Amino acid sequence: MTSTYIWLPGQPIGKGRPRFTRTGRVYTPEKTRRYEHRLAGTASNYMVLHQLEPTKMPCQMVIKAQFQIPKSWTKAKKAAAEADEIYPGKPDIDNIAKIVLDSFNGVVFEDDAQVYDLKVFKRYGNEPCLITTVTWGE
Repeated sequence: MTSTYIWLPGQPIGKGRPRFTRTGRVYTPEKTRRYEHRLAGTASNYMVLHQLEPTKMPCQMVIKAQFQIPKSWTKAKKAAAEADEIYPGKPDIDNIAKIVLDSFNGVVFEDDAQVYDLKVFKRYGNEPCLITTVTWGE
């Protein structure tokens, strides 16, 4: 089995909805595009460092999105968030998965259609980050 472990520091974001110009042209919001490039760059660096090529095999993927606990919350609410009694609302979990899958296309795997098993978790923590693991092979 081959695995990648990619860690991206900072507050995770979800895939933004496509936007339209007045002339009808479709574009991806700038915030989404910047995050996708940052995530793809981190994944690319990992793949080069470990001398891996994008796989053509079916993959399993685990995504953990850890969000900053708001500083304005009470001590009790912060403690509840740290104990996994409170979970983040926005962004939606499917939008987190979509931005990661799109970023890894052509970098970790050839196409996101190869992912047959996907687990996505959202949690609060002291250090906001996005952690992904992709596994493939016998």
